[in-house]
Amino acid sequence: MSDLVQRLSQGSHPIVFGRPGAADRLAELKAAIERKFVLLGFPETRGGTELGVPLDTAACDLGAADFVTGQGRIHLEGELRLDYVPVRLIADVDLATLQGQGQLRVAATERS
Repeated sequence: MSDLVQRLSQGSHPIVFGRPGAADRLAELKAAIERKFVLLGFPETRGGTELGVPLDTAACDLGAADFVTGQGRIHLEGELRLDYVPVRLIADVDLATLQGQGQLRVAATERS
């Protein structure tokens, strides 16, 4: 297992959606969720790490989200491969800041 996968699967880490200063990041996030594919960044890795995540819509929770006012929190989950390792991304994002916390969980078959 790579150092990056190991590090991101240990505890929770800061995440961010979009690039600071980009125009209308909230609308971009809403559109990405509707496409069921989001890009989330882990800015505290060496050089930053951006992951493209196909969403598991059954596991996501958008119930507290108000995309018009930019208030509330969303819960996102999805599976992807990072450095050839199947992982599940779990993230909570505050709509006001488009920042939050995220972690990876390595698939059970890869842990052995």
